[in-house]
Amino acid sequence: MRVVIAGAGAVGRSVAQELIDNGHTVLLIDKSPSSIRSDIVPDAQWLLADACELSSLAEAQLESADVVISSTGDDKANLVISLLAKTEFAVPRTVGRVNHPSNEWLFSESWGVDVSVSTPRLMAALVEEAVAIGDLVRLFTFRQSNANLVELTMPEDSPFVGKRVREVPWPDDVVLVAILRDQSIQTPDSDRSLEAGDELLFVTPEDAEDRLGELLSPKG
Repeated sequence: MRVVIAGAGAVGRSVAQELIDNGHTVLLIDKSPSSIRSDIVPDAQWLLADACELSSLAEAQLESADVVISSTGDDKANLVISLLAKTEFAVPRTVGRVNHPSNEWLFSESWGVDVSVSTPRLMAALVEEAVAIGDLVRLFTFRQSNANLVELTMPEDSPFVGKRVREVPWPDDVVLVAILRDQSIQTPDSDRSLEAGDELLFVTPEDAEDRLGELLSPKG
């Protein structure tokens, strides 16, 4: 997969290295000469250019990219880059970094953003996930499908502790995708039992979240 990352700061470089380690081809673009640090990510391709300019994106051959990630520290730039990538170069998948939570509503399909990643919201969700037992925590939103990735840690008083996955009357459209137990990932096989302290990961539509939480962790 060919990935183009606009913004070669600490975030962009870290993402680039992860993708390269997973076998992908990565091009990093940045308009600041001080950000061109090929010594830090030597296996990436580099381009000194303004990713908000059509000519720069053409030079980067965006039409051959599978994914474009706009990861600059400027939300306006990230929106422009995503929109140009989608409308001018028909990039199949765009990911936009949200720096300020108040701008999150802008990162939608109307601006060419397929997936938005809000660092403040993600950090808050991870904090909640670390301390919340029995409460449903939303980790991520898939905008194109109107579905969310959510987590719930099974409390000891859940009525389904000790039950098998297939014995739980899951709400419609809810998919259990993984069980995290003892620092390992368990597949949610139908015969696998649920234990107190299990971290359950689901993909679910928003309107099923309350029903899911009440099912596994009824209050009162």
